[in-house]
Amino acid sequence: MRTLVLPAVALAVVLSPALVFTQGAKTKPATATYITKEEVDIVNSQGQGIDRNIKTVDIGHENFSVGIIHRGKTVNGVAVPAAGAAGRGAAAAPAPTPCGRQMATAPAGGTAGGITHDFQTEGYYIVSGGGTMFTDGYIVNGRHNPSPDLNGPTCGGMAYEVVKKLVKPGDIIIIPAGVVHGWLDIPEHVDYLSFRPSPGILTAGWVHPVLKK
Repeated sequence: MRTLVLPAVALAVVLSPALVFTQGAKTKPATATYITKEEVDIVNSQGQGIDRNIKTVDIGHENFSVGIIHRGKTVNGVAVPAAGAAGRGAAAAPAPTPCGRQMATAPAGGTAGGITHDFQTEGYYIVSGGGTMFTDGYIVNGRHNPSPDLNGPTCGGMAYEVVKKLVKPGDIIIIPAGVVHGWLDIPEHVDYLSFRPSPGILTAGWVHPVLKK
């Protein structure tokens, strides 16, 4: 696993004033949380799977999670397994519950691998590599996965009328809950930090196991 090229700074988990002072907060946190470059590198090099949550903290009205995501080569929305890692990146089979727009015959020209999260908003910061993302549009004849982990309930399927965008290190993407997103082509790899304000999906106090060694 390549080491991330990040500035030698710590990441302080902070929110905008609008979020911090939301009425009805269950607690009022009194401390900040720092995540160092070294911790990010350790989780990215030793963590398993694609989506590697680093830490989740209680921010009062909800929880907030920071993770590092690593994706390998992808062609037309399909991940290409790395040598010696058959099946890497394959998603778990979703529950057969319909979601998205239901049509007797789906239109031609869709983009495979589109997903939307019912409640989870995400922010991405590209730290190395890059590729072509797609966002927006809608899913047709999707299948709903009620998973309680990471992003919570998710709809996946063919996406239509999407916006395609080449992203590179330093780019930031904000994806509100319910917005279609996915990866179309990744020439080599892409690593990106994920920021998730979690409405009861992620557990406060969670720390990646490799940081506890």
